[in-house]
Parts: sequence; C-alpha cells; structure tokens
Amino acid sequence: MDARSIIAKLRRGQVPTGEELTWFAQGLADGGVSDAQAGAFAMAVCMGGLGAQGRADLTVAMRDSGDVLSWDFDGPVIDKHSTGGVGDSVSLVLAPALAELGAYVPMISGRGLGHTGGTLDKLESVPGVSTQIGQERLAQILRDTGAAIVGATGQIAPADKRLYAIRDVTATVESLDLITASILSKKLAASPEALVLDVKVGSGAFMKTLEDARSLAQALTETANAAGCRTSAVITDMHQPLAPALGNALEVAEVMKVLTKAYNEPLAEISAELGGVLLADAGMFATADEGRDKITDVIRDGRAAERFGRMMSAVGGPLQFVDNWSRYLPEASVILEVSADASGYITAIDGEALGLSVVALGGGRQVEDDVIDPAVGLSGIVRLGDRIEKGAPLAVVHAAREDAAQQASEAVKMAITIGPDAGPMPTLVHERITP
Repeated sequence: MDARSIIAKLRRGQVPTGEELTWFAQGLADGGVSDAQAGAFAMAVCMGGLGAQGRADLTVAMRDSGDVLSWDFDGPVIDKHSTGGVGDSVSLVLAPALAELGAYVPMISGRGLGHTGGTLDKLESVPGVSTQIGQERLAQILRDTGAAIVGATGQIAPADKRLYAIRDVTATVESLDLITASILSKKLAASPEALVLDVKVGSGAFMKTLEDARSLAQALTETANAAGCRTSAVITDMHQPLAPALGNALEVAEVMKVLTKAYNEPLAEISAELGGVLLADAGMFATADEGRDKITDVIRDGRAAERFGRMMSAVGGPLQFVDNWSRYLPEASVILEVSADASGYITAIDGEALGLSVVALGGGRQVEDDVIDPAVGLSGIVRLGDRIEKGAPLAVVHAAREDAAQQASEAVKMAITIGPDAGPMPTLVHERITP
C-alpha cells in the first residue's frame, strides 16, 4: 500500500477502502506521507468527495491516528461541539450544568481563528487558568468536578493536525468530507457516549444559509453515529451575536451573568436546548424537553455556577472567582461608546464583521501564534428589532489604544443596519437533526 495508489484511486473517482484510509491517516501522523501527497489527497477529496462510508472511514482513521481516551466513571461521558459563531460561550454554561446533573464532560476545545472566538482563549482570560493539561490530570479533574474544558494534546488526532495545516494553504478547507472528519476525529478521540452538535447559521457563522447548515449537520450526525457515537445536531441562529458581547473576558462576563443572575438570555436558552438533546441521547432523561428543563433549573438556582467555580479552580483559576468574578477579569484601558447616526430599528447585524473588528483590536488571531489581548472587544451590542434613537449606543468598544477604538467604532457602525421598520426576527432554534 502506498500514497500514490490511494491518490490515484481518488483521481479516478473511486473511494479508498477503510484499510487504505487508515494507512494514509497513519502516514499523516508519523510523516510517512509527504506534504505534497497530503495536499494532493486533500484536493482529490475536495473535488470528488468520499461519500458517507468513506467519510466515516476517514473520520475513524484520523481518530485512531493518535490516543483515544478511555474512562471509568459512574455516569455517562458526553460532549458538545459548536461549528463557530460570535458571542457564543455556550460551552462555559453547558459543561458545568451537565456535570451538576451527573454527567462527565471531557470537552476538548480549540482556540479562536478567523472571526470566531475560541473557548480556550475565553477561559484563559481568567488569571491563573491553564487549559493545557495531561491525560492523568484530566481524568482526576473529571472525577473531582465532572467537567473539564481543555486543549488537545499533540497525541489527539495528529493526522488531523497535519492535514488541517495543509488544507489551509491548498484551498481545500471547504470540503464537507474533510470538515466532518476534522471536527469529529478530535471529538470522538475523547470517547463520548453521546455528542450534540451546535451547527450555527447566519451572518456570524461559517454557514450562511440554512441549506448549507443542514448539509453539514446531516454529514456530521450520520458520520458520528456510523462511528458508534450517539449524536444529534441542533441548527441555531447566528444572524446576530448570541450574547451581547464579543471578546474573551467580556464573553466570560456574560457567562457569569447567566450563571449568577439567572438572566433569561439567548445564551441560557441555547445552552438548555443543546443540553436537553444531549441528556436525552445519553439516556439520562426520557425526552429532550425534560432534559432542557433540568438544565434550566440548575442554571437558575445557582448549582451550575458553583460547579463552574470548582471547574475553574481545578485548572488554576481563583478560588473565589464565582463570588467576585468582575474583580478578576482584565479591563481595557480605552472604553468608547459607539453612537447611532440615525434613529430607527436594528434590521441587520453582520456578525462576521463584528468578529473581525475584535480580531483587529487584538482579541483574536490573524495567524496561529498571535498573542491575544483578553480585555479587548465589544459589549452592550444592540439586538435585532431594537428601536434606537440617533446618538444612542450601538455598542461599547474596549480597546488598548485610542486609534484602535476609533477604527473599531467605524467598523461597528458599518456592521449594524438601521431601518425605518423592524423586520421579522429570526428564530433562535431552527431545527433538530436526530439519528
């Protein structure tokens, strides 16, 4: 078996066998496949596709290219993944809520790249927090707290790490097969018994149309279930930021408001919706609606907040963070209110443009090794349908420098559309996709 024959097979429109894809994935992981061969493979898959079985075979092969974690707990191991949006800190709300209900949540997450924020970057805006921990420590944290949000080690799906870097420079990132294998190989390496996928659609998401989001959701759920993990998807709206803040520390502040003040916000609603589906799939509750209600209960009565505090202290955060969270979060030196230039209703919000404005402030990465400023971003962002008067605030910019704040202010104005009439409001949850 060799790389050339597998690539040639793809070029002829044939799908490699599971054995061939396993060999290729191992070659990606150990260097037996060259960069040129990896690029040719990615392009061939991008052009011809793998089909449902080939997609599942590649996902499993990439999962098995490194460590596959195993657990011995007295409750189900479950997980959640989002395809990416803005103002989306659901993981920080959902993980402790699930743990409080008796599940174990080893959530291997990523850092921000592009216009969307990274869960690990948000957590690490809290002083002392480190999300890079070893497998033994991860298992101990899960035994003690039930939930841990951590970064992947180099031994988790190394074939994906290698192939993704090559896809990024060969214009093959958009392949549905490769996207699916990339997402799921890392998630399935954590060996969850059930998984829920939050597939975002709208201006702040990678999938701009419901049709594209549905195609991705179906590919992900079919593949994960074929790989042996009970998986459902929920398509949720991203035509505006989920929470009214973008930026690492500012988004953590929104999470703490939800956890400690029982705010009835979209962030809490989406967390409960995803959690309900996941708990039902794990067999912990009879229906998704019952699970959703239980998630809502532990958020409202403060139990999820207490669990979040234990989870944070386990990875180096302050012991009293939940009680004094505003004291610990970093603050920007320049605060600038963005005023509306006209009166009317908020009719459109370009979430991607807002996300990129935060990247320009230093709150995200333009290349992987950029250093993030955790304090910068946007807060107080208006919502679709809001009535606003001229001169009233559209958002508040948090920046390190005056010139950067002014540039972000102009970007916010361009990203938010004001019209004479309030248009139809998008539904927060579009549909569930279950096996």
